[in-house]
Amino acid sequence: MDKVIATAAEAVADVPDGATLAVGGFGLSGVPNVLIQALYERGVTGLGVVSNNCGAMESGLAVLLAAGRISRVTGSYIGANKEFARQYLAGELEVEMIPQGTLAERLRAGGAGIPAFYTPAGVGTQVADGGLPWRYDGQGGVALSSPPKEVREFDGTEYVLERGIRTDFALVRAAKGDRHGNLVFNKSTRNFNPLSAMAGRITIAEVEELVEPGGIDPDAVHLPGIFVQRVVALTPEQARAKMIEQRTVSASAANETVSD
Repeated sequence: MDKVIATAAEAVADVPDGATLAVGGFGLSGVPNVLIQALYERGVTGLGVVSNNCGAMESGLAVLLAAGRISRVTGSYIGANKEFARQYLAGELEVEMIPQGTLAERLRAGGAGIPAFYTPAGVGTQVADGGLPWRYDGQGGVALSSPPKEVREFDGTEYVLERGIRTDFALVRAAKGDRHGNLVFNKSTRNFNPLSAMAGRITIAEVEELVEPGGIDPDAVHLPGIFVQRVVALTPEQARAKMIEQRTVSASAANETVSD
């Protein structure tokens, strides 16, 4: 089945207001910026987003966040995103913060058809006991808190029950993909993109390099095409457009001069 869609706008054309999205990326690596921009241009709002972080440096999900299009975030990292923190503390945004490994496993479990699992992460904290602020009231108080979760003992150790995550759509970015939706990710972009792709009922992948079926060694496939419904091939310019969050230059390099 050829899953290639001509444009990002066509690929996200049926994403409605209020949809839930699993979005890949780790920091600025592997963020599906082209698909996110297409969603922004469509004007969809009230989105529930599941992602490791919610964008940075006015890119990625930060584009939708700044425009007030996101109503809820499930993630594990706020980082240096000041607008994310402002909206959260002002009561404009509902946020479920969970341990990063738990987030990864909840996405994987949802995609694998596992409704819930037990983990020791969070036992003895508000993650298990409840009371984490999901939404503030804008006056310094808490309007909505996380509920307590089931805790069960196995072989003398306590574990908390966590639910698998399924979303309406998933947006991911891959280094290479074929027309059947088989994907390959580059280094740290593999952290959350495959898991997000698994969690989406309809998964849309933007790929930096599109190859024909058979162009990817089966042993090299990171995510099989059964998890991907739509593929968008990026232009060379879009594929090259990558940002650096923390640019570090050594003192010796900074002091070097270039002579004729």
